[in-house]
Amino acid sequence: MKGRGAAYNPKNRFFKEEVEWDEGSEPGTGEKVRTKFIDIFPKTIINKVPSPDVPSDFSVNPYQGCEHGCSYCYARPTHEYWGYGAGLEFESVILVKKNAPDLLREAFNKKSWKGGSLMVSGNTDCYQPAERKFKITRQLLEVCAEYNNPVGIITKNNLVLRDMDILAPMAEKKLAMVNISLNTLNEDFRRKLEPRTASVEGRLRAIEELSKAGIPVNVLMAPLIPGINGHEVLALMEEVAKRGATSAAYIILRLNGSLKEMFSVWLETHYPDRKEKVLHQVSDAHGGTFNDSRFGTRMRGEGKLVEQINQSYHLGKRKFFPNKRMIELTSDLFERPSAQTRLF
Repeated sequence: MKGRGAAYNPKNRFFKEEVEWDEGSEPGTGEKVRTKFIDIFPKTIINKVPSPDVPSDFSVNPYQGCEHGCSYCYARPTHEYWGYGAGLEFESVILVKKNAPDLLREAFNKKSWKGGSLMVSGNTDCYQPAERKFKITRQLLEVCAEYNNPVGIITKNNLVLRDMDILAPMAEKKLAMVNISLNTLNEDFRRKLEPRTASVEGRLRAIEELSKAGIPVNVLMAPLIPGINGHEVLALMEEVAKRGATSAAYIILRLNGSLKEMFSVWLETHYPDRKEKVLHQVSDAHGGTFNDSRFGTRMRGEGKLVEQINQSYHLGKRKFFPNKRMIELTSDLFERPSAQTRLF
């Protein structure tokens, strides 16, 4: 489907029964599928991040589901917990956490909170198109700024530039940084893989403008797909370094839950000539399995092909990022504003 990463919903693993659509009546075959937004009001908003692979203590996700529609997104299967499909519904039924800013402020006001580093996103993109309307991410950043709580962002959308007025003053105090996800310089490939994200040039411009504003940018080359874009590592690193990025990292594609089925359909649609080869190489990169959950290897992968990517990456670090490393945010400045301070 044009503008969508998936054209159907795979079976929900939690359902004992499922609907079988008559031919021509299933979602997407007739009328254009429109995005639905559903307000939800969770009881908590901060998630503890137990993984040693992620350089953050906690994560905050203002939305569930993501309009970007990336065919490979590891968060797709989480939509099944809400009773929706991991395919088309993940990108067309968006749950909006309307009370997220209030919940964050409540958490910061608890004596147990000591100013741990937050990552906004991690499950779905906090700057997906819905953010233009709901502005929940911006409100979360305002709360972080109010309490001097360190915050990082992961996004594929140059809408992040809207909030430079909040991020730049925080960055001066080592309280903010941005991770821009960019895994190709090929715009045609980007459209196929990440249909509703910002363009390649749009993300490069975001890197450049954020960097000029003094906001450190780490570029996530994610995911790298063996046999498709794994060869782009050096070219990517050279280009983002020119644009001002302070560091770069990569993640190898892994296919958890129903993603193998959906990504196989995507390969059959766009790269039928190399479908089996790519799937085989992805499996080899994770010890013969598509759903690698091992800390330390699940994101970096293993094997000969991954080693070649890793060698290119380290060469790129030496050539384009000498003496640079990912910024470390500080929690030392966390402070609860007094009632009098809030008046101003």
